[in-house]
Amino acid sequence: MALQAETKDCTGLSDSELSEMADICADGSAGYDVGILSKQVEEWVLVTQVRDGVKLSAFSFCTLERIGGTPSVIIGMASVKRSPRRDAVLRCLVGEQLRRAVLAFPDEDVLVGTRFLDPSGFAAFEGLEDIVPRPGHKASGEERAWGRRLAKRFGAEGRVDDRSFLITGTGDTPPALDHECVDPSGLDPAVVAFFADLDRPRGDALIGFGWAMAEYLAARAAK
Repeated sequence: MALQAETKDCTGLSDSELSEMADICADGSAGYDVGILSKQVEEWVLVTQVRDGVKLSAFSFCTLERIGGTPSVIIGMASVKRSPRRDAVLRCLVGEQLRRAVLAFPDEDVLVGTRFLDPSGFAAFEGLEDIVPRPGHKASGEERAWGRRLAKRFGAEGRVDDRSFLITGTGDTPPALDHECVDPSGLDPAVVAFFADLDRPRGDALIGFGWAMAEYLAARAAK
């Protein structure tokens, strides 16, 4: 059955939808509950949902905004159900948000930023350019500045290491992109190494971002 993605205002979420989202989170390692989900409804503008038939397979709170004038897709809390199709579901989820980015920022390069709990999450950046952090790359001053800007946007100002892009937690699991790939043995060891010092019980997360170039977005929109 084909996957279907939809984005709508957070204010349009029903109690039954929040319950479905909580069920997905219960399968994941983050374990987000209805309480924290309800808080996200207040903090974010949009929510993207992916359904496999009638069943919810993933969701993501997000915004399309300009940060310092730069077009950005900011992904907040997101969770992908641990199903055999979850890698495809993640692609569908992010693809819907990039489709919205084309409409909001035509003919512009767009920054995509989020927080990760696991190296599997980097699959969300498939097709993006100049991803930070990335293996073998020393972040430039401007890239480090973006790490700080995103940390501020996520309410973690002053808690990010702008060289490793790790956010020090406060004891609670942060609202991040919660995804585990089907076959973790295929993960790049260099990407896995980014998480070596991440303390999950403390609530640490890793900031990541990349660029969806205007040509790439236009090609996706034309499909």
